[in-house]
Amino acid sequence: MKLNDIQLSDLIIGEWYGENLLSQAPAQPPLKYLGNNRRNIAILVHTPSSPFLPDDQLAFLTKILEACRMTLADVAIVNNAVTPAGIPEVRGQLNPKTTLLFGLEPAALRLPINFPPFKPLDYDGCTYLSAPGLDQLVPNTEESKLLKSKLWVCLKTIFAV
Repeated sequence: MKLNDIQLSDLIIGEWYGENLLSQAPAQPPLKYLGNNRRNIAILVHTPSSPFLPDDQLAFLTKILEACRMTLADVAIVNNAVTPAGIPEVRGQLNPKTTLLFGLEPAALRLPINFPPFKPLDYDGCTYLSAPGLDQLVPNTEESKLLKSKLWVCLKTIFAV
């Protein structure tokens, strides 16, 4: 019998090499987020100038949550500019039922689907909503009022308020 003709069973290979043959995915660093994620709602923002959100944007988001009968304890706010994470990491660590994207493109987060802003989409057991950045929603301008009304229509549908 030639050396190249020897066939080893899975049992023998497992005993010889043990777990050395198993490849493990590198451990993901834990996501840093604001909130307690009680209702499994991930809010992804992009604000490079702040660890989570500037005060005016946090105040705006808090008012939105209150209108939806929620608090910061119900959500997990991840600043993607500070803690870059794709949807796979967010899903793996936060297990969101709803994910709101403010100022982030779905493709940039490795989401395998693309959808326009203000169009809620159910995908893979999670509802996604994309919206402009909070910095565009906070000012008291005609344009921001229109954006806020579009956002509110979507949130009322998603959260049944």
